[in-house]
Amino acid sequence: MSWYMYLLRCADNTLYCGITNDIKRRIEEHNGVGSKGAKYTRSRRPVSLVYREAFDNKSLALKREAEVKRWNKPRKELLAAC
Repeated sequence: MSWYMYLLRCADNTLYCGITNDIKRRIEEHNGVGSKGAKYTRSRRPVSLVYREAFDNKSLALKREAEVKRWNKPRKELLAAC
């Protein structure tokens, strides 16, 4: 099973970073399907996927997420443009 670190573009043009093992399901959750969307994205819908990276395990995805979350917005925007 692959794990993913992903960036979402929110309706207010902010970026949200997270990890998941099911991209489609997680984006649906962020957009209000079910009750598991992140608190941050609930008031910033709709969201759309702008970037993702695949990893062999959850630990690697978590490390990459932590790294990207420390970046400033211009640097995240460069990643989103890839």
